[in-house]
Amino acid sequence: MRCPYCGGSDTRVIDTRGARDAIRRRRVCRDCGQRFTTYERAVLSAPQVVKRDGRREEWDFEKLLRGIRVACAKRPVASKAIERLARQVEAEVISLGHQEVGSEEVGARVLEKLRDLDGVAYVRFASVYLPLGDLEALRHEVNGLLERP
Repeated sequence: MRCPYCGGSDTRVIDTRGARDAIRRRRVCRDCGQRFTTYERAVLSAPQVVKRDGRREEWDFEKLLRGIRVACAKRPVASKAIERLARQVEAEVISLGHQEVGSEEVGARVLEKLRDLDGVAYVRFASVYLPLGDLEALRHEVNGLLERP
């Protein structure tokens, strides 16, 4: 690890602790004596997302989270539940082990989880994600949701 102050490569770890989703390490540079903190996280290779029009995008957790938050806006859904849902979808997509995944697959997984979390958020997300061409298609989707036990 290079020192951010002097650029020296002779550093040592003086303290290690678990952080939220990383490992926090306190380090000291043996060259200049400065202390600094680093965070280590596992880098998982997320697949590229293939959009409906054939474009490919890098996996973007924040974009997924934003979409779910928009669907859950002004609903009694806890922020932690939204983040947990997004993390579950991300973990499922990564565990597929594919280099590419269709946006339809990602959306289907979100819908599956939103259906159990909040019905209104499910309909909001479905109205953007599913090809609902008219009000009758939306009504059919809502009726299917209401028929669930």
